[in-house]
Amino acid sequence: MALARVSPSSLANLIPPLLQSFFRPFSSDFPIRNSRRRSSPVAAAFSLTSQSAHAAREGLVMEAPRPSSRYPWKPTCLYYTQGKCTMMNDAMHLEKFSHNLKMDLPVNASATDKSKPQKLEYLLILDLEGRVEILEFPVMMIDAQNREFVDSFHRFVRPTAMSEQRTTEYIEGKYGKFGVDRGNWDLKTKVPEQCKVSKINLPTYFMEWINLKDIYLNFYNRRATGMMTMMRELQLPIVGNHHLGIDDSKNIARVVQRMLADGAVIQITAKRQSATGDVRFLFKDRIR
Repeated sequence: MALARVSPSSLANLIPPLLQSFFRPFSSDFPIRNSRRRSSPVAAAFSLTSQSAHAAREGLVMEAPRPSSRYPWKPTCLYYTQGKCTMMNDAMHLEKFSHNLKMDLPVNASATDKSKPQKLEYLLILDLEGRVEILEFPVMMIDAQNREFVDSFHRFVRPTAMSEQRTTEYIEGKYGKFGVDRGNWDLKTKVPEQCKVSKINLPTYFMEWINLKDIYLNFYNRRATGMMTMMRELQLPIVGNHHLGIDDSKNIARVVQRMLADGAVIQITAKRQSATGDVRFLFKDRIR
């Protein structure tokens, strides 16, 4: 998991140039599997497949919150998040899938007594999926001052170095089978590796980032091994499917919203030296 700082420029103008440079979106022969609702009240919180072994090790997963009886929680339409939903006039589709990401990121206006001014205006929250190559690129944009959801970006990506068979095995393995969850991994390791595979220079806006685990450790004075640990300790129920990047990004955004409300100041935790590519970590106490 990682956060990136951004200027007031919109998310839509920031991300696409990078993706156009080295990502090729999944075509129609890589279908997105529809979600299936399960009978178990716990499993009902998941939109695609069963809970991974990693999630089981992290702790129990609670059913997704329901904002009200009028607007029950629904899995997000993954075509909609990529701007490809063609069923916006289909009542049955709209009843089954959510097309409003803001519904999963409500702000509790009463929980602002401890909030502190932030030096950063907006936060881009991402949790890349893919070990050999990036296969899913999800981003949530949060206003650092009022904690409101601002915008999002989401793409599934057709890899160039992985074979069709390996890609299929990865997808059928539900991300967590080959995936990792290492905090600095996204921007310290994976994005530079992907840039090399795609033969492009590392964009300058990936030269510094925020490892939320380090902020969490220094603010709450306790270690969190991953998103699931944070959510369990903060008593936040998970929304959606663990190891589906778009859902993980939403859940990490909810952790960020809670930390901001509790008075945490979000700041840069690591910078990459442009000349050497070496990474300098800015926090003495950090997750290693």
